[in-house]
Amino acid sequence: MTFLDVSDGVGQWMAGSGRDNDVVISSRVRLARNVAGHRFVNRASAEERIELCAQLRASIEKADLASDMFYVDLEEAPDLERLLLVERHLISREHADAEGPRGVLVAQNESFSVMINEEDHLRMQTMSGGLELEAAWQAMSAVDEAIEKEVHYAFDRRYGYVTACPTNVGTGMRVSVMVHLPALTMTRELQRVFNAAAKIDFIVRGLYGEGTQSHGDFFQISNQKTLGRSEDEILRNLAAVVPQVIKYERKVRDMMLTEHRRQVEDRVWRAWGILANARMISSEEALHLLSQMRLGVTLGLLKDVDAGAVNRLFILTRPAHLQKIEGRSLDSQERDQVRADFIRRQLAETGLPPRATAS
Repeated sequence: MTFLDVSDGVGQWMAGSGRDNDVVISSRVRLARNVAGHRFVNRASAEERIELCAQLRASIEKADLASDMFYVDLEEAPDLERLLLVERHLISREHADAEGPRGVLVAQNESFSVMINEEDHLRMQTMSGGLELEAAWQAMSAVDEAIEKEVHYAFDRRYGYVTACPTNVGTGMRVSVMVHLPALTMTRELQRVFNAAAKIDFIVRGLYGEGTQSHGDFFQISNQKTLGRSEDEILRNLAAVVPQVIKYERKVRDMMLTEHRRQVEDRVWRAWGILANARMISSEEALHLLSQMRLGVTLGLLKDVDAGAVNRLFILTRPAHLQKIEGRSLDSQERDQVRADFIRRQLAETGLPPRATAS
């Protein structure tokens, strides 16, 4: 199988599975590594980066991490394919927009990806659906150990793994969860979450991580510090923080349903009505309405609708995915038309209309 075969589906981490999946979409562990004896990517010559790409690709493939991995040469890949990988959270936007020799190896089920020549020589990540930090870490540890048998990492006995950015020195580890917080967004309680996270060295970012804004009430919560903290400590700290956010979001959802049920129902059913009937819809509006619809599913207001199907629409209605599905380049207005048509078809396949709960 190849990269081109994956445009009509999404990774298993978006399937709506895993613990606490009403709030937590996915868990991710990312490691930054560099190869001993080589300059950092931003200092390396084009020839050195070419050498690193070839060496690291061969080493990772030799590590036999998965039988169905595929490689994308990002220097040669069309803009659309690079954007598709960003939308699927398989590479960073910086990696997509950079220049020069670079690539990514991806498991066909998208459970892990390994970026080559991003900010560091290697940026590897594993993702699991729901709140499954330990599972994501175990998978990441196995990937890291397998690659380390083939690659000599740059490591300092005092400071740990040597990375291009000082904030990653130490374990080189970033752990994050993607959470859906529509109730806290609607009640403007998010700032409390941001402030509480910052006090214990965690940060809340937008849907696509650093430097991005929230879309569809999705946020990423991740650690800020790696130096002086072990992998287990970072995992424990995040594992202690996230349940509090989940509890807070659920509490506000319950309050809204008890005290403002009609307003919540109106939001949910208006969202369904627009999505099921619109002839043009922007990417931003689609994410907002799908967020309201997902809230309705998790609250039991929309029966017979699968949360995983809604999760998939968050990805499949993004610009690059629509163009890949259509098989042609689309301008902004065309995308809005195609997006509305695509959503209507997908919702129709679930069986219109869904059953409502009694008010």
